[in-house]
Amino acid sequence: MERAHHHGRGHQGSCCSARPAHASPLATDPVCGMKVDPRSAAGSVEHGGMKYYFCSKHCVERFTADPSKYVTKSAPASAPAAAPEQPTDPVCGMKVDPSSAAGTYEHAGTKHYFCSKHCLEQFKADPGKYLDKSAAPAPVAAPKHAQYTCPMHPEIVQIGPGSCPLCGMALVPIAGTGTADDSELRDLTRRFWLGVVLSLPLVVLAMAPMLGMHEPFGLAPRQRGWVELTLGTPVVLWVGWPILHKFWLSLTQRALNMYTLIGLGVALAYLFSLAAVFAPGLFPEDFREHDGAVGTYFEAAAVIVTLVMLGDVLQLRAMGRTSRAIQQLLELAPNLAWRVRDDGVEEQVPIDTVRVGDRLRVKPGEKVPVDGTVLEGSSRVDESMITGEPVPVAKAPGDKVTGATVNGNGSLIFRAERVGSETLLSQIVNMVAQAQRTRAPIQRLADVIAAYFVQIVVAVAIATAAAWWFMGPEPRLTYALLNAVAVLIIACPCALGLATPISMTVAMGKGAHLGILFRNAEAIERMRDIDTLVVDKTGTLTLGRPVLTDFAAEGMAESQALALAASVEQASEHPIAHAIVEAAKARGLPLRAAREFHAENGLGVRAYVGDKRILVGSRAFLAQNGIGTAHFDTRAGEWRDQAKTVVYVAVDERAVALAAVADPVKESTPEAIAALKDRGIHVVMLTGDSERTARAVARELGIEEALAEVLPADKAGHVRRLQAQGRKVAMAGDGINDAPALAQADVGIAMGTGTDIAMESAGVTLVKGDLRGIARAVALSHATMRNIKQNLFFAFAYNALGIPLAAGVLYPAFGIVLSPMVAAAAMALSSVSVVTNALRLNRIDL
Repeated sequence: MERAHHHGRGHQGSCCSARPAHASPLATDPVCGMKVDPRSAAGSVEHGGMKYYFCSKHCVERFTADPSKYVTKSAPASAPAAAPEQPTDPVCGMKVDPSSAAGTYEHAGTKHYFCSKHCLEQFKADPGKYLDKSAAPAPVAAPKHAQYTCPMHPEIVQIGPGSCPLCGMALVPIAGTGTADDSELRDLTRRFWLGVVLSLPLVVLAMAPMLGMHEPFGLAPRQRGWVELTLGTPVVLWVGWPILHKFWLSLTQRALNMYTLIGLGVALAYLFSLAAVFAPGLFPEDFREHDGAVGTYFEAAAVIVTLVMLGDVLQLRAMGRTSRAIQQLLELAPNLAWRVRDDGVEEQVPIDTVRVGDRLRVKPGEKVPVDGTVLEGSSRVDESMITGEPVPVAKAPGDKVTGATVNGNGSLIFRAERVGSETLLSQIVNMVAQAQRTRAPIQRLADVIAAYFVQIVVAVAIATAAAWWFMGPEPRLTYALLNAVAVLIIACPCALGLATPISMTVAMGKGAHLGILFRNAEAIERMRDIDTLVVDKTGTLTLGRPVLTDFAAEGMAESQALALAASVEQASEHPIAHAIVEAAKARGLPLRAAREFHAENGLGVRAYVGDKRILVGSRAFLAQNGIGTAHFDTRAGEWRDQAKTVVYVAVDERAVALAAVADPVKESTPEAIAALKDRGIHVVMLTGDSERTARAVARELGIEEALAEVLPADKAGHVRRLQAQGRKVAMAGDGINDAPALAQADVGIAMGTGTDIAMESAGVTLVKGDLRGIARAVALSHATMRNIKQNLFFAFAYNALGIPLAAGVLYPAFGIVLSPMVAAAAMALSSVSVVTNALRLNRIDL
């Protein structure tokens, strides 16, 4: 009874159909006003029946000391909604007040407002020209509700751009909440170039005496000081205002950071210079030149500010590149869709008006607007932007289509099933956005050091100043000031803090483009240590559905026998029947109507096709009907040994054909298993199928350990057994029956196809059900952790070498001291080099 023995668990989908959890509403820190995600808040306090959340322990302490001081200032309720934004004239892009618009026009269910009659007439003539921007989406500013976070402190979240209150870094937009607002980058760029223009003549004036020009441009030392004051003050106070503002915040918030050090250094150099210009009499005689002038350091303050601005500009640009992968995914979605009304009329509508159940048409070459199921037509769809697979996938009625994929030459009508934030594209973006805001365990080392770093550097700077003051050569005050400033400037906690999160962010973007979604940063780190992979057979190693693998006929042409069998089986709902019918259709065989159809459970079916009596079923079924099958026994035995289900076909009381049906191994699986074994990963196959089936599949794939007839509830126990042996175990499954094992494993990997993806059930999700994705995920994990270690090594080495040099360790032996300007250049390059090194992950070949 081969059909009865068929263990077709079938492809039952996966729990990834479940919606991802929506992000928690943001609360407002009543002390500093920052937006805080309650799930990752640094602390919470209940007061007056309300619960308040905080971005840092410092804010918790300040609130606890005097709650009334902050409750009156900032209620816990969310901020009042911003005034509704005015609509945009679709022709010229001007903002239009609806109450005074020159005209309105309704198109595809949306009302548009116009600034002039001319724009209205242009729009009426060709609405699609002004609305269909999907072919070349233009970057737009982030909406007012776009959320921004700090790369070093992901618990910090606020609406709109700004600076992190903990480290002073520029906040970056959270993927999926809007296109980055580059206003800060443009502002810093303007400030930087003004700094360059004013700092260059400052440096020339300051360096002139060292080149033998004691009165450059005819300026006496005292006059030169006033010129340097005039040039340097705008650089320090306007160009450097963002730095000074962050410096002040770090003091008032008592959250010392890199801007504390930079601000102290700039302030010391600038205030010293002010005193030298306005009150030279305060300084010792040996500080003065022949006209009583005292040397100034406006050029040091100005160059430091300009170089820090350069570092911030380069860092903002580089940080923007880290989210480019996600932004490119966001831009894949079209803006418009063709909706088919009940009367058959097609209308073009904005994508946000599409609802579940709508019938939509996708024309040749267009993008699929939302996720759904094909109702009519056939085509091939390029899904490479979602799955990374370059070969277009054939689509026919009943097949799933995914939003943002590109239709080929055919035309499709499909039913919308997931729209808006529920589409696969939106889920991918949201998942990566959330993952990028998590911390990896390796980050803890950097966090511990960074917590004390600034205090240590300030202490070193004070000690440096004291050492030069008491033991240095004359002029001691000058040496003490310059070396203390150099120590403050060269120390860069930014490089240390960025070392891990920037690499994780880039890696997640790289993974998203390859169809590998990491639930959090910890999953990336854990993947590196995996030495054992447990895989479920059905749907993971195999297609998850039976297909016709072999067919042989005697006494009748194969095509005729298959057509007769399929004509009978098309009335059956059995998975094996479906496999036979699909095989016949794939060969283009004509199917005829069957009459007097009868099915016997677990045995087979019989019916008449024309005047022929057809039986399709097991050997026992044919034997019950007095039909011999001995002439097929040898071949049937061979196919059974290969774990295939054997089906007989009889025509007019004679067995004429033999079919073999199996759940075949995916084409990519052998390559994937080989790649995993090359990395030293031990593969274990678990299956609920029979021992014979398990052995056959394991033998075909070269898997040494295969466990058969395993119940879903027992799979987690097998994972625990492997972990008890000291193994680091990853479990790959469909996310439903394998959920306990996925949770038990060190890393759970959800295998999915199309929109059927277990986003909420595992640490890693493969958009395409391809085991090669696991090998790529392991390779990406190794590359990422290697990159992080390089960053941490550089950050530690930079500070370990730079701070002693700035303190003057080379002076006793070589008479060399480090200029604050050189220290500023080194500091600016340190964080940029960390970001640049992390961006190399985008170029690795997986």
